[in-house]
Amino acid sequence: MRIFSDINEFNKEIKKNAIETAVAIGKFDGIHRGHQKLIEVIQGMHERGLKSVVFTFDMPPAAFFAGHDVAVLTTNSERREYLAEHDVDYLIEYPVNEETISMEPEIFISEVLKGKLNAKVIAAGSDCSFGKDGRGNLELLRSMQDELDFETIEVDKVRCNGEEISSTLVRSKVSGGDMEAACELLGHPYSFAGKVSHGRKLGSSELSMPTINIMPEKNKLLPPFGVYFSNVVIGSQVFKGITNVGRKPTLSDHEAVSVETFMYDFDDDIYGENLRVELLHWRREERKFENLDALKKQMHEDMEAGRTWHKNIDA
Repeated sequence: MRIFSDINEFNKEIKKNAIETAVAIGKFDGIHRGHQKLIEVIQGMHERGLKSVVFTFDMPPAAFFAGHDVAVLTTNSERREYLAEHDVDYLIEYPVNEETISMEPEIFISEVLKGKLNAKVIAAGSDCSFGKDGRGNLELLRSMQDELDFETIEVDKVRCNGEEISSTLVRSKVSGGDMEAACELLGHPYSFAGKVSHGRKLGSSELSMPTINIMPEKNKLLPPFGVYFSNVVIGSQVFKGITNVGRKPTLSDHEAVSVETFMYDFDDDIYGENLRVELLHWRREERKFENLDALKKQMHEDMEAGRTWHKNIDA
């Protein structure tokens, strides 16, 4: 998958190679089952000789209007990794700024989607909006498709347990610690991707429970601080684990937020490696213990509970 933020550079690419495209437009936060349906539509256009393009933004428009970071289900790096793993041909991370946010939707369709991306198919959700004041929608796309020679495909909302799946709904489940419900909406576990960093190494030296640490990106939506049963994905391998998300208050009142995981039956040195931690089930809240011995006792109880939980899930 190739990634572009400059649509002029992308236009050079497709002109040089005489490429026509099928474009899915949206925010793609979480890449939930509704987003996956959009992606399946454009990938189905390969049989018509079209390259698949996911068109999204380099930052949430809400963050631009707010003037500060807003929490996201999927960081830019996580989104890139997911789309690359699922064989999308191109990802456009369109800059969000005063110029782009105030672009008339008709101009966006004619000059960006058609003019720069050479779209022959444009797929969007039933509630899509784009352009100045969010005036762009499916109706406008359909009204311009004949003149500009592209096809508009409306992708209906996916429903789960009677509710329309949306990023907002997923956020509510993650924020409430309901990882099973989040997984059902996403079609995959809620996860943190990152590089293994050095912590205090108290897990191995003091607690007899060696752990790995990754530091979540600052705009990543955090679930409630606490202990979760988890999986750790390293390349094509999946390992069972138990994870603490939080600040480890027993150790210090000034700890940075981290995602710290004990992996069952694993003792390799993987510092510096990239991996993904998937949160499967909430075990308990994070709390401050009287001393390290009390923390150690609780951690080992959590570890045994996690081993039993994973065994029952696999049964």
